Amino acid sequence: MFNLTYWKHDLRASLVVFLVALPLCLGVALASNAPLSSGLIAGIIGGIVVGSFSSSNVSVSGPAAGLTVIVASAIMDLGSFGAFTLSVFFAGLLQIVFSFLKGGTLGNYFPTSVIKGMLAAIGLILILKQFPHAVGFDEDFMGDLGFAQRDGRNTFSEILMAFKAIQPGSLVIALISLFIMLGWEKAAQKGKALFQLIPGALIAVVASVVINEVFKGFYPAFMVGNSHLVQLPFEGGLSEFFNSFSTPDWSHISNPKVYTTAIVIAAVASIESLLSVEAADKLSGDDKPTSKNRELFAQGIGNSLSGLVGGIPVTAVIVRTSANVTGGAKTKLSAVLHGVWLLACVVLIPFVLNLIPLSTLAVVLILVGYKLTKPKLIKEMYHKGANQFIPFMVTIIAILFTDLLMGIMIGMAVGFVFVIRSNMHKSVVMVQDGNQYLIRFYKDVSFLQKTTLMNLFEQIPKDSSVVIDGSKNVYVDDDIADLISEFVERSKKNGTKVELVRSSLALSSIFKEVKYGSDQTTVA
Repeated sequence: MFNLTYWKHDLRASLVVFLVALPLCLGVALASNAPLSSGLIAGIIGGIVVGSFSSSNVSVSGPAAGLTVIVASAIMDLGSFGAFTLSVFFAGLLQIVFSFLKGGTLGNYFPTSVIKGMLAAIGLILILKQFPHAVGFDEDFMGDLGFAQRDGRNTFSEILMAFKAIQPGSLVIALISLFIMLGWEKAAQKGKALFQLIPGALIAVVASVVINEVFKGFYPAFMVGNSHLVQLPFEGGLSEFFNSFSTPDWSHISNPKVYTTAIVIAAVASIESLLSVEAADKLSGDDKPTSKNRELFAQGIGNSLSGLVGGIPVTAVIVRTSANVTGGAKTKLSAVLHGVWLLACVVLIPFVLNLIPLSTLAVVLILVGYKLTKPKLIKEMYHKGANQFIPFMVTIIAILFTDLLMGIMIGMAVGFVFVIRSNMHKSVVMVQDGNQYLIRFYKDVSFLQKTTLMNLFEQIPKDSSVVIDGSKNVYVDDDIADLISEFVERSKKNGTKVELVRSSLALSSIFKEVKYGSDQTTVA
């Protein structure tokens, strides 16, 4: 069931997401060396099917740029697109299995600093990657988030090339679109009903089509050519669209490569989806976190169906999700409606969609990117200290110079180092007053604290008085317990008195019972 309380907000947001998703669906399919129709099929299924099953209020699914290399190499390796869609079908089934095995809990362990870094990096990449499209340089596909591009250039060299190949008509349309969207948003913020219901992006798109038609008739030098417009693969309407559907090639069901490909797709798609819904929760500020296991189930249903009808893999996608949140979405009705708009427009008015300049859609994405990476966010993370700021910045830089998944892995590695470092300091604390020492153990003390504890013991001189307080302790690793035992045994020989403070909650015997008979060692 859908919550219709916020239907105006969801309707408005769904139109923005539709405009963002349209070129991305085509671009990802093109970059994957898959039929263009397969990207649209995946986008429609991601919106309507995954959106219906997901428990996220704002997450939007569709074909993802992060899978393009995997998809392209898999199609080539398997020898046919039909064999590949068979892998997509099985990948979906694996995701359903993952959901029942509670695999979604993995999403609970992504550090917040890394998630925020991912969002800021996506924002920067959208601005950098869409600038060439905004000025009419469209050699790279829309939606490419990787630093190294398929055309042999990279993010920064593409911008330099774009300055040398500015298309005047595209630039004019981009500037007018930017003016319309900023002005429309400002009017909406003032509470004007019409401006709140209809998104400025839609008005900008309509205006861009009209302007380009004027260019065609009166200023041919400024006309935006077909290569700079949306290019749907068919204009024959309903029958041609459904003829583009294809079924898997079941003759490859005994091919082991089909299953290894399915495992890779299921793993990568699941990780990207979990990252995206975690980021979606952060963006929306929803009090009720998305069920990660339910999300894996929804993604599995979507991928199984996509594989059955000739679509490429589906994941929750942060670019569409960000556009959905900034568009004002409140419930998952927005995600479903964006899929409906994709289906309806592709079937009913493909010839109209093919009139939309890419420069206008690039401006929509640039504004989404700006809202994700405002300087205020960087300032906030800086004031949170090194433990948050360093993983945040490393994630941004890593994603910017590699790709989304590789950058996230690097950010996660750095983030976990700081998490471990922070926990090591918090689990064992020592204070000193003259020759009296208090070592306090908090809830859990793992093997990772062994070096810290050894260093603390070495600082304690002979003939001291030491209290090892485990009153707040629950778990002590066996190696830590052995280390304490060894310290007490040494203390018997050097005149140090040791007191162990027990805990009724302790799981380790080190704080549950008297282990030492010496009168130097007592248990409080």
